Formats: sequence, structure tokens, C-alpha cells
Amino acid sequence: MVILMTMSETLSLAEVKAHLSELIARVRSQHDRVTVTVHGRPTAVLLALEDLEALEETVAVLADKDTLRQLSASDADLGRDEGESEESLAEAMRRRRAPG
Repeated sequence: MVILMTMSETLSLAEVKAHLSELIARVRSQHDRVTVTVHGRPTAVLLALEDLEALEETVAVLADKDTLRQLSASDADLGRDEGESEESLAEAMRRRRAPG
């Protein structure tokens, strides 16, 4: 599981308009999040496409009962030390990538 630590900032729509290019660059490169206010009220959020896709994927996984069951079973296996070792996973990947 990847946990993204993001910085969040709240700016007015006027401030966002004035600095949109630099905000987009920062959001994309640093995974920051900018809440945009209109008349002082939070109205929209500027975030990187990659972060949005990760959130959507998380929602899809959490909405799928079969996937949640599989994740829970895998977590239980790991708790009993029944998971695959890093070495065996690396070997399996080498075999899959091998030509022929």
C-alpha cells in the first residue's frame, strides 16, 4: 500500500488564476493539493491526475467485495508468515519476463 503525504493549501479563485501554471507544476511534481475557494467557500480542488487516478482505483477496490476478501485473505496469510518471499516473487518475475 502506498500512502501519499500531501500538502494542502487553500487559495481564492483569483489567486489560483494568477498563479495557475506554477500551481499545476507544483501539484504535479510534489503531489500537493490546492483547495479553491469562491466567495470564501471551498468549491473545487486542484490535484495531480495521477493522484486522482489513485483515489479512483482505491474507491473501486473498496467497492469490490471479492477484491476486499482477497486482500483480507492475503493479509491474514502474511500475518501467519505464509506469504511469498521477496526472492520467490523476484524469481517468478524473471521467469515471466524470460523470452520463449
